[in-house]
Amino acid sequence: MMARRILVTGAARSTGRRLVAALAEEPEVAAVVAVDHREPPAPFPAKVAFLDTDLRSPALVKAVESAGIDTCVHLGVSAEPLAAGGRPTMKERNVMGTMQLLAAAYHAPDLRRLVLKSTTAVYGAAPGDPAVWTETMPHDTPRHGFGKDAIQVEDYVRSFNRRRSDVTVTVLRLANQVGPTVDNPLTRYFELPMCPTVFGFDPRLQFLHEQDTVRVLLRAALGPAVHGTFNVAGDGVVLLSQAIRIAGKPPLPIPEPLVGSVAELLRRTVDFSPEQVGFLQYGRVADTTAAREQLGFSPKWSSPHAFEDFAASRLRKLVTQEQVTTVEREALAALRRAAGWFGGGPQTGGAR
Repeated sequence: MMARRILVTGAARSTGRRLVAALAEEPEVAAVVAVDHREPPAPFPAKVAFLDTDLRSPALVKAVESAGIDTCVHLGVSAEPLAAGGRPTMKERNVMGTMQLLAAAYHAPDLRRLVLKSTTAVYGAAPGDPAVWTETMPHDTPRHGFGKDAIQVEDYVRSFNRRRSDVTVTVLRLANQVGPTVDNPLTRYFELPMCPTVFGFDPRLQFLHEQDTVRVLLRAALGPAVHGTFNVAGDGVVLLSQAIRIAGKPPLPIPEPLVGSVAELLRRTVDFSPEQVGFLQYGRVADTTAAREQLGFSPKWSSPHAFEDFAASRLRKLVTQEQVTTVEREALAALRRAAGWFGGGPQTGGAR
């Protein structure tokens, strides 16, 4: 297809801005419609038309119908409840916003591709999980939060494809993104002075470098049309203990019964959702064979190298013993309060 016209949702966020800029540089792309309900921090290139609207707005339908869009890249699913204004607002924007977008796409006569940026969080994180997830395995673990939203969004996209079989639908389940400019709950976790961990657990993690995120989205939008669902992650795995060492931060082991209390502190500090806390306890690894063999995509950055680049550019700061002692003292005091303890008071029932 020549003279491509592409609509990108979530365009004002970091991934959206990088993708829109990359699309604007492609000679075959005639125009990009960048959609978001928030203003971008800097103006987009001249080839880009910014539409300041919520996905739930009727203005989106008019824009899709009038712009002659042939490709829609949906990045507008959020994982941060506090930034969205609360969990109910986040769910409404994620799920209802996707429904509105798909309703507009259904009436777009020129539409031929739909690319959904999904997440490996659809698999959840639980003690009975398989060692490696494939795209065809059933995954009903997430019952709340971002993981549940992502499952519902994928279901709506597949339903759309049954009604518009002329549209190639590509669902990309991305591992957790890291990189020099990425700002998300996981990167903010590693930016803490100390990294809380669950005592006795050392989960396996996968990462995807921000450069590879843009590369795979460009491949899905502009490369040969490929229908299907694909896990995308850097090769290899990183243990949480290894990641914390690479980050140069001291760990703070938390007894499992107190994880809920610490999770609440994390939610207020780094905007963690419940399934992200489970991820840091049980981990998650997804098989990426289908992306290599069917989509023709192989990340340039392995999971260890992606995290090392993130750490080198963002985390290599000297943490003094005084800072560690202060944070440890404050964290232990918060845990005592959360558990109903009184500092220095008697404890019963054995060691806690």
